[in-house]
Amino acid sequence: MRRRLLALMCVTGSLVSGCGLLSDGQERTTVTVWLMKDSASREFLQRFTEDFERDHEDLELDIRIQEWTGIVEKVRTALEADSGDGPDVIEVGNTQVPLYADGGRLVDLTLESMRDWDKDEWLPGLAQPGRDGNKQYGIPWYAANRVVIYRKDLFAQAGIARPPKTRDEWLADTGKLNSGDRQGIYLAGQDWYTLSGFIWDEGGDLAREKDHTWEGTLDTPAALRGMDFYRRLQALGKGPVDADEEHPPQAGVFAGGEVAQIIAVPGLAQSIVRQNPGLKDKLGFFPVPGRTAGRPGAVFTGGSDLVVAGNTDDQFAATAVVGALTGAEWDTELARTMNYVPNKTTLAEAVAGEEGAAAMAAGAAHGRATPHSPQWADVEADNPIKEYMTRVLGGADPATEARRASRKITEALAPNVG
Repeated sequence: MRRRLLALMCVTGSLVSGCGLLSDGQERTTVTVWLMKDSASREFLQRFTEDFERDHEDLELDIRIQEWTGIVEKVRTALEADSGDGPDVIEVGNTQVPLYADGGRLVDLTLESMRDWDKDEWLPGLAQPGRDGNKQYGIPWYAANRVVIYRKDLFAQAGIARPPKTRDEWLADTGKLNSGDRQGIYLAGQDWYTLSGFIWDEGGDLAREKDHTWEGTLDTPAALRGMDFYRRLQALGKGPVDADEEHPPQAGVFAGGEVAQIIAVPGLAQSIVRQNPGLKDKLGFFPVPGRTAGRPGAVFTGGSDLVVAGNTDDQFAATAVVGALTGAEWDTELARTMNYVPNKTTLAEAVAGEEGAAAMAAGAAHGRATPHSPQWADVEADNPIKEYMTRVLGGADPATEARRASRKITEALAPNVG
């Protein structure tokens, strides 16, 4: 944070910022906030800034927009800098929090979370990655997760009156839709985020920690059941077994007109309609079905947390910004503006009128995140889960391949063991 006088020219390079003195002539404190590109609109940030500075007359905001490319090293460098030289509040991907919390570089916000911010109502997929032991470093801001985007007209033609509520119904309906040139679902063979949800539904996980050591767990009975469901669903379409959902981009495949369903974030519908305007009024959304009708399937919850840099020189002011951005008023406004899921299950009604966002919110209530290890990024860098999926879908023995992939995950998560 920096203190400065209005008499000095205010040069920040920020998206929105203010310069000024208090009414008694004293200088104001500037809070530097790093937010990621496209997380919030310019108009939203302008309104928030004006409201926040009106309520906090001794503070002004300097909001600086960052690119995702190269952000990990940029944040790490900022957290190691001298006090006052870097950002005070930083938006980070929910699964990135462990990378930055390691070494005490973030402020512990456990007290505020319990006393002021109703932490028990947070979405688990955002809150859990923000913790380290009993300490809360990352404060949930917004979420986005996968739903099923489907063709309402093709469902009607197949005699399907409503979206499926259970995985068994989903398989049956998808089988009806998979006829001739039409694919019941387009599901690429390496969509490991979707596989993760099926594994979690079965009570399994990608990896688990035991005695402070992480090990891959794709070879457990529960995880194998999740893979088997993925195999059966994926077979009801023509998705390539050796590629993920971006190769080719599944929005383009769906826009081709011969696919009944895909699993994606609702925002992908905009890309589909741009490529095929004839589908504008034919798309619908429903949560990924779960094992029982009363509970949607588990999904990987993406999104962002806000953290306070450990080298801030005004923790109180930085915390005030986090509290305002993640509080009910502005978090709800962000969700409505950007078509996100709010950070609390109790705020889901805020997006109930938007079909895609409502489907996301239902799934987010049971969302999860990737294993809470600082080394998880090393797993994704050379992802053995993708290779495992391709081998199984190609006919290899699931148990053998799961053991192979689990060993590779263990080696990535515990590189110094053995």
